[in-house]
Amino acid sequence: MFRVTCSMKLIVGLGNPGEKYKNNRHNVGFQFIDYLVQILNKYKNISLKIQKMLHVTCYMFDDLILAKPQTFMNKSGISVAKLFRNYKLRSENLFVVHDDLDIPLGKFKIQKGTGPMLHNGLASIENSIGTKDFWRIRIGVENRTKENWVDGETYVLNDFLENEEKSLLQSFPDISKRLKALLI
Repeated sequence: MFRVTCSMKLIVGLGNPGEKYKNNRHNVGFQFIDYLVQILNKYKNISLKIQKMLHVTCYMFDDLILAKPQTFMNKSGISVAKLFRNYKLRSENLFVVHDDLDIPLGKFKIQKGTGPMLHNGLASIENSIGTKDFWRIRIGVENRTKENWVDGETYVLNDFLENEEKSLLQSFPDISKRLKALLI
């Protein structure tokens, strides 16, 4: 049975639902949640809950909720606010995983209360829960060159190239190690 405690942590991976977006740069948050589910399932079975009322796919592991909002990126705050109310969470226990064009591909930053200048998913969450005081796991997806330059909005909705996907996946173990230290 999953229990609600004041120490409960929520890790939200941002992305867009559906097969069409699965390998987009914008879906790196979903990809990282999938990675964590694989890792945690080695230790104990995670329970999957598709919570239609909350518009979210959740994976439960002890006092940890891994979530993938199903509201599309720009409305992620709807799901996060509902999770906050339903599980009585605190903002300092929220970790949001998202793509970041300010950081090169394969690099990452974990910071509290600060992030990229423009990210509609983060803005939706900030507006919905009424604070910026939560953790951001900023995963770099920037790999454009002068030769292949497109605007950021178009770029993040493109799929990762095979070599980019490999570089991204190689960063996930380091990200999870740093995250684990913050969760304890």
